[in-house]
Amino acid sequence: MIKYVVTRLIQGLLLLIVVSFLVFSLIHLMPGDPIRLIYGDEAVEKMSQEKIDELRAENGFDKPLFEQYMVWAKKAVRFDFGRSNITKLPVMKTLANRIPITLRLTGTALLVQLLLSIPLGLLAAYKKDSIFDRGLMAFSSVAQSIPNFWLGMLLVLLFGATLKWLPINGIGTWKHYVMPVISISIAGIGNTARIVKNEVLDVYREKYVQTAFAKGLRKRQVIIKHVLRNALILVVVVVFSSLPWLVSGSVIIENIFAIPGMGNIMVSSVSRKDFPVVQGSIMIITSLVIVCNILSDLVTAALDPRIRIEISGGGK
Repeated sequence: MIKYVVTRLIQGLLLLIVVSFLVFSLIHLMPGDPIRLIYGDEAVEKMSQEKIDELRAENGFDKPLFEQYMVWAKKAVRFDFGRSNITKLPVMKTLANRIPITLRLTGTALLVQLLLSIPLGLLAAYKKDSIFDRGLMAFSSVAQSIPNFWLGMLLVLLFGATLKWLPINGIGTWKHYVMPVISISIAGIGNTARIVKNEVLDVYREKYVQTAFAKGLRKRQVIIKHVLRNALILVVVVVFSSLPWLVSGSVIIENIFAIPGMGNIMVSSVSRKDFPVVQGSIMIITSLVIVCNILSDLVTAALDPRIRIEISGGGK
């Protein structure tokens, strides 16, 4: 198990290094002179060649690409991504107030997903083949097929612009969270509810459950005390697996609802060619996604005995 943990951490670190190099190379992959991209064509046109060369040396563009990357990476390890081209403030100071907003939005969506999907899936298993069960399975299929950005725009049009029940932008009161959280979590609710139902039914057929019935326990007691406890192992795994999708999905939703989070500033910085902010935003979001993926794998291995046996070589 320890070897597996170390392997996953090394894989995550290597992936982060690859992504960091691609992110750093972003400005060099853009067509044109990096100085023009940073300072603008009009400003550069007014500069002398000596001034342009001075700026190129000041930004390190006169050095080989790999050497530039190493200098940037050493600073990035300390969360120093340089200064914004627009505000001239340190990138991390620009992002400091936005990271908690993204995490709060993602955490709320995850909490709503859990609070709704587990009871719904359990009730669908309890009332198997009923109208409720069939309706929930139909909802699950539809929810997983709807793009979250399309649903977000539909909610804005219906509840924000037409009915005027909910605010369509910003983040403040609980009402601001309703539409963004629904947009992010709707697919996860449908998927998790379906998995809970199927897993509960699988566990329901196990011999120890039949033994509990033979002892005279009520159906509700058996499901809650014996079935649900074992079925939740897979549910926990699914929840951790959905974390990367929640984090990445919030990037699009933040822009639809004008939420001042990481995704919002990253997209706006792209349009303004504020590449240091873009690089810092992508690196932080990528780090969150990689951490969530590693946590998902570790929780899966810790909770599922079959995976632990396979990791230890016992399955050979």
